[in-house]
Amino acid sequence: MKRRSPAASWIGLPLITLGIYYFVWYAKIHRELGEFDPRYAGSSPAGAVCSQLFGGLTLGIWTLINIAGTAGRIANAQRAAGLTPSCGGGVAILLCFLLGTHVIYFQSNINKITDAYQQVPAGEPLQLRA
Repeated sequence: MKRRSPAASWIGLPLITLGIYYFVWYAKIHRELGEFDPRYAGSSPAGAVCSQLFGGLTLGIWTLINIAGTAGRIANAQRAAGLTPSCGGGVAILLCFLLGTHVIYFQSNINKITDAYQQVPAGEPLQLRA
């Protein structure tokens, strides 16, 4: 997975790209989570982005379900990396209503996984712990 700046993922790049980067980022983290641990491949990156784009058709309910599911995928990846899971769906949903700061929360938790494997060379298979 790629280490990204949580602040740049939240406001910097989405502001410059008029919100488009949020969807690019969302697709990237889903692809990276699926590649990290195929046991929890779950939804496709395109499906996750579509859930965010068209979730408003269900009054935002599907969007919130997707955000909670993403938090669960990040927690599973943290477990697989041998870390204590620190990403929760309830917190992510609450942060979603606070100016979309769930992006900072997600990226910070993903960065913990990346930091746990920073000594592993790129392209080398990872030893998952859980």
